[in-house]
Amino acid sequence: MVVRAHSSAAGALALLSEPDIVFKQHALKALNQLVPQFWAEISEHIALIESLYEFEELPKEVRDIAALLASKVYYYLGEYDEALSFALDAGNAFQAETRTYDAKEYVETVVSKAIDRYIHLCSNEASSGSKIEARLQFIIETIFQRCIDEGEYKQAIGIALESRRLDIISQIYNLTGDVSLLSYAMEIVLDTGFSLSYRDQVLNFLSPLFPLPSQANSTHMLALARLHVTLNNPSITVSLLSSLVPKEKLVAYQFAFDLVEGGARDFLEGVRKDLPQGKDETKEILENLRNILGGEETVKLYLEFLKRNNKVDMLILKHSKDVLEPRSSIYHTALTLQNAFMHAGTTSDIFLREHLEWLGMATNWAKFSTTAALGVIHKGYFQQGMTILGPYLPQTGIESQIQGAMYSEGGALYALGMINAYGGGQTVDYLREALRSSQNEVVQHGAALGLGIAGMGSRNTDAYDDLRETLFSDSAVAGEAAGYAMGLIMLGSASQARAEEMITYARETQHEKIIRGVAMGLSFVFYGRQEEADDTIRLLLAEKDPILRYGGVYTLALAYAGTSNNDAVRRLLHIAVSDTSDDVRRAAVISLAFLLFKNPGQVPRIVQLLSESYNPHVRCGATLALGIACAGTGMQDAVQILEPMTKDGVDFVRQGAFIALGMILVQQSESTPSMASTRALYAKVISDKHEDPMARFGAALGQGLIDAGGRNVTISLQSRAGTRNTSAIVGMTLFCQFWYWYPLAHCACLAFEPTAIIGLNEDLKVPKFEFVSNARPSLFAYPAPATPPKKETAAKMVTAVLSTTAKVKAREKKKAAADQESMDTDEKVEVRKDTDVEMKTEEAPSSSRRKSEPASEKLANFSRVTPIQLGYVSFPSDGRYQPVRPVTSNTLIPKGTKGASSQPTKKGLVSERYAGGGGILILVDERPVEEAEFIELQPPAPPGGGPTGGAVPNGHADVADRQLHIDLSSNTEADPPEPFEVRDDLPIVNND
Repeated sequence: MVVRAHSSAAGALALLSEPDIVFKQHALKALNQLVPQFWAEISEHIALIESLYEFEELPKEVRDIAALLASKVYYYLGEYDEALSFALDAGNAFQAETRTYDAKEYVETVVSKAIDRYIHLCSNEASSGSKIEARLQFIIETIFQRCIDEGEYKQAIGIALESRRLDIISQIYNLTGDVSLLSYAMEIVLDTGFSLSYRDQVLNFLSPLFPLPSQANSTHMLALARLHVTLNNPSITVSLLSSLVPKEKLVAYQFAFDLVEGGARDFLEGVRKDLPQGKDETKEILENLRNILGGEETVKLYLEFLKRNNKVDMLILKHSKDVLEPRSSIYHTALTLQNAFMHAGTTSDIFLREHLEWLGMATNWAKFSTTAALGVIHKGYFQQGMTILGPYLPQTGIESQIQGAMYSEGGALYALGMINAYGGGQTVDYLREALRSSQNEVVQHGAALGLGIAGMGSRNTDAYDDLRETLFSDSAVAGEAAGYAMGLIMLGSASQARAEEMITYARETQHEKIIRGVAMGLSFVFYGRQEEADDTIRLLLAEKDPILRYGGVYTLALAYAGTSNNDAVRRLLHIAVSDTSDDVRRAAVISLAFLLFKNPGQVPRIVQLLSESYNPHVRCGATLALGIACAGTGMQDAVQILEPMTKDGVDFVRQGAFIALGMILVQQSESTPSMASTRALYAKVISDKHEDPMARFGAALGQGLIDAGGRNVTISLQSRAGTRNTSAIVGMTLFCQFWYWYPLAHCACLAFEPTAIIGLNEDLKVPKFEFVSNARPSLFAYPAPATPPKKETAAKMVTAVLSTTAKVKAREKKKAAADQESMDTDEKVEVRKDTDVEMKTEEAPSSSRRKSEPASEKLANFSRVTPIQLGYVSFPSDGRYQPVRPVTSNTLIPKGTKGASSQPTKKGLVSERYAGGGGILILVDERPVEEAEFIELQPPAPPGGGPTGGAVPNGHADVADRQLHIDLSSNTEADPPEPFEVRDDLPIVNND
């Protein structure tokens, strides 16, 4: 029997008006089935259906069906809030509907609205104390239980975090015992823009749930380190470290090294001070922990790695020097920055020693940058910082009489700050004294910048007061640097009193340089403070002065750095297309990188349209946004946007594209697409004398960045544990100010992160051992050295020959040929045959000797391991040394027998570098009875008495050799001619 299809709901609707309850119930059930088809017709009787739900004389079952029918009608009308309200009133009828397959879409929509309302009410309950109705609570509890029953724990955790139901997280962890779920909860609350107060509440809740790390269970150490660094609470960290000593001292050492990777200076100093002194066996361990937390051990080990593995190609630098005119200040600065970046942290000054004449051509601010470059090259070499820069530093109480000495003195103070960027100590006091004692604005400028970098985040009130005095002197040059430095000293303090003081002075002064310095200083004050900075951001963005709005944009970017906050991204995009100032629009686009660097895959999609803007400043901002956010990833989506921009019609857009390509392709394999073409493009642009100076400047910087740190560093705004890399974010922010002030470009070195595996044993010594990289050696090998250009021989001119001479030569040639025919030619033919055979035998062995490349390679301690390569690294199970924690949380499994026979996937390129791992590893000695071999670290050179003469080996600076001291005030120009008279009475002699 065929069921007749309904053409209308009129019959069932008519039954609703019948007085008999049985008819009403039958009508409601029938209409529930007809709603998807006749909802428009039924909606005309919605008032009657609602009245049936409210009619108390009807049985509960009938009223529930009426409420469910009303909910469905409102759902089809698009009134989802009303649909949810009636669904809650439907009670058991709605619960039965959830088990009906045909109503799946309706149920999912209502449930999602229920979750949204629950989250909203929970947020309001936390602030206003309002209660949540029991029916909604019942539905949410049902959802939680269903997720747990079906094993969808991450969904339940996500809803629990949004609705502030932390008890659900504890319930799930107690049920599963899965630590990765705790790590997932922590990552959500850190990376999705929750408020600071709620973030700290969640982290404090999760902290005791994490099990104590041990050698047997250390997979969550990086997550735990990230939690403690973000909480920034020394007492909790001290409690954890104390519980690990002495039984798990290796784990404690590893945890301390991981804390140093991302911890703020005041947090690490607080942990050091609060650690107990210990007794007997624990005293030495706790003292070692204090030394590690000081940061000097980490810096010393990375410095040794950079010195040992320096692979700078000097031919690239020599080529740039040969084609860039040294007497042009912009070209001299470009080569200075290129050399500084390529040798950053290597302590190799061989290029400077071999080109003293070029070095002496620097004048004024180019001399300042040249001297400051020594700080980049020797960054982290704090034991010998004063010795290296001694000849250039100002003498206390003595005003130098050498012309131009103030520029080298200011640059030296700036360099001293960069050398001690990871721990000021006595350097801060020295720079404060230099700032107070000098009356020269150039020297004050260098001292203020150095003081800001060396004391970054220290919140030293005495240093802040000295800088404020310099600012109030109203010197444009010194005041600008003081504004930057005041913000750096108070980094992340969110001090409203100091912010108001800085804003007031910025409004009063007439110097644009000072306004810009103060505006940027404000952005540093509110670094990482999220909603606490909202009032100041709103105030700055409403200012009439575009420079203060410029500072407001960076304040917004740094306050929400790394959070991917949707509201912040939306505001920046609005500013990028609407502000009247080109500088502000450019800054807004660049600032997107600081918000989204944890999700670099999103950035190309967001800035794609901006890169095609009619405004060249917006296009320039798009280039740097791609470079900073996608730095070190080799992301081809970003490269494909940038490559056409290297041919842009505006010089500073091309400049930005060249710089961004260098950042993205740093430490990428030579087999990476675009790598070879980008290197060739740099060489071509730098060599082209007809190219715009700004584009050549950008190409030189890009060439320095792509080979930064002797090809042993990457650029990363995120630490290995996943926390924000504060010094890198600050360094890149200052680097972006090179648009106004070239010396600030040196600060890019603060974002350079060495990529190494450095193993230490329980005595913190460096043993000799090997680990395996399960990839073809060529996949992650250093680039091949550049080949010197071939010498072109001048073509000889054709000599004109008279016709009579040609006839004579032809007759002689014909006669010689006739004589030759009478001679025996067998010997000549034999020689020709021998030659042919010999050529064939040379080719045969070359093909037979060709061997296939191995599928893996062994690497020694202190070897370079790129972020992508970490996924291929393993420690042999039968090896003597094993790391306390995993090398990385993600491992790439080689396909087949060929190891890493292809490039990692696009996902791998982006995610691997954030997987954590690498760096300094504490090793467990599986065979402690056997005698171990150790790597001898190079001791610091003595202040004097070292050998002199000869070139310093590449990668090892001998600070005792003072040949590097160049008289930067020397003038290489020829002396003017002697006075002479012009006489008109002498005859003019024509030599033609």
